[in-house]
Amino acid sequence: MKRVWMVADSIVSPLGWTTEENYTQVRKGISGIRRVEDAALSQQIFAGALIQEKLPESPLSRFEYLCDRALQQALQNVTLPKDRTIFILSTTKGNISFLEEGKPDHPRIHLHAVASMLADRIGIPSHTVISNACISGVMATIVARRLLVSGQYDHAVVLGADVLNRFVISGFQSLQALTAEPCRPFDAGRKGINLGECAAVMILSTAPEALGVSASVEILGGGLSNDANHISGPSRTGEELGFAIRQALQESELTENDIDFICAHGTATLYNDEMEAKAFNRVGLENTPLHSLKGYFGHTLGAAGVVEMIISSESLKRNELVPSLGFETPGTSQSVNVIRTVEQRTLKTCLKTASGFGGCNAAIILQEQ
Repeated sequence: MKRVWMVADSIVSPLGWTTEENYTQVRKGISGIRRVEDAALSQQIFAGALIQEKLPESPLSRFEYLCDRALQQALQNVTLPKDRTIFILSTTKGNISFLEEGKPDHPRIHLHAVASMLADRIGIPSHTVISNACISGVMATIVARRLLVSGQYDHAVVLGADVLNRFVISGFQSLQALTAEPCRPFDAGRKGINLGECAAVMILSTAPEALGVSASVEILGGGLSNDANHISGPSRTGEELGFAIRQALQESELTENDIDFICAHGTATLYNDEMEAKAFNRVGLENTPLHSLKGYFGHTLGAAGVVEMIISSESLKRNELVPSLGFETPGTSQSVNVIRTVEQRTLKTCLKTASGFGGCNAAIILQEQ
């Protein structure tokens, strides 16, 4: 079977405009989440991770500019053959801001159209969109891996991105899911989600040597499932996330004992964190070191899986566990081993999980070789 490698990446977020800048801030325990009082976004005060830098004048929308910036950065040292590469856009809302700007008929309000435009800008004719709520980034990576392993393509550019606007924020507020305080994943005092903005890119390849680059982190197996529990609430048992994790382990030819740490979805809602804790216990991972990165980036929606896999890959390469911000007191009915401090440890294998509206679940495994 062909092996799939991470050969390049980039992150544009409130913590920095490169992967190195972002990881350095995470390593220092610095969060991009701030208290937001902006009537253009919401009549209510909320906490979120917004990119504060003023962007240059551009014919691109704000969403498109951040996507383009992340793509150009990831590709600066890699030249991809057009006919053997696919571009995959992972986003939940894309250019939905056009509605607020009075442009409901703008052609790039459609996800397939903005994906086509971004693919054109990097010279890749083949493109597709993965938009499946909060698992979009992990799912896009699983789909990319399957396309590469099957031999349909040799390389994939996976871009995860979303920005904040009134539409997105009001949707989460209608569910009473947002908090005006920094989120606290898996903590007894958790009160809800902080949303965040991000554009992150991973370039995957079955032939890094043909690109003239080295690679050490391999994308192993992945699993997808749906618990069909509720339109917005996750399963109360964790059974289907557990199923996705077992799928990922089986496809990777690993057992739960091979996982060195977990990068959980960890949104800091009462139901998500409880469900994840149950799922990890179901598959024997209750003692495996675990963190959520939502305390640094907020929940970046379509970018979440991508940015969190990039940070996880950096942890693997540096043999370094980074803590889960905001965690003090265990707050789930079944125990999990939440990382509290930076720790140097030999690391080889990471499990990344995600869950989202509509009952969707995803799990994927990364391994340093």
